[in-house]
Amino acid sequence: MTPDPNESLRADSKLGPAVDAVGPLRVEPAEDFFARFVVSILRQQVSMESAAATRERLFDAIEVTPEGVLDADDEILRDAGLSRQKTGYVNNVARAFVENGYSRAYFEGMDDDAVRAELTSITGVGAWTADMQLLFSLGRPDVFPVGDLGIRKGMARLFDDLAVEDRAAMRDRAERWAPYRSYASLYLWRGVEGDDVDG
Repeated sequence: MTPDPNESLRADSKLGPAVDAVGPLRVEPAEDFFARFVVSILRQQVSMESAAATRERLFDAIEVTPEGVLDADDEILRDAGLSRQKTGYVNNVARAFVENGYSRAYFEGMDDDAVRAELTSITGVGAWTADMQLLFSLGRPDVFPVGDLGIRKGMARLFDDLAVEDRAAMRDRAERWAPYRSYASLYLWRGVEGDDVDG
């Protein structure tokens, strides 16, 4: 019988109360890998509210597919609220999907580090964005996106001896939740930080 990640984490002395408070969570692949990737680009270094407004305008303005992005004039993306830099990044991601045939199946046989290496070779895709794809687009169960401020704040609240900037110590501490660190991350966001779970 396959272990239940939520039940495994419920037994953890630190995370257990969050599991009890929030209830079972699920890590599943996104229905639309490319669209979810674009949303992660929009969320880089801006508030959730700002990213949501840009997302709504962009998804109304164009067909959010690799071909739809590449066919759209950059001014349409800019009018939707993307900066010049993010317009370039979204185009880079669209081009990578077209040229490499990216899909969930493409990455299925690759381990997490190999996926990170491939995705971060795209200009505009850093470690945080790659981790968001592993967790939210591909549904990998053991991702700990320590580059995310919400995760670090959650860890600092859960472990009062950890400073928000101490990423290495947080990675070490999160080993206790392997092989379900994606689930632990969801609880840190929702149960501890109070953020929406949709990195």
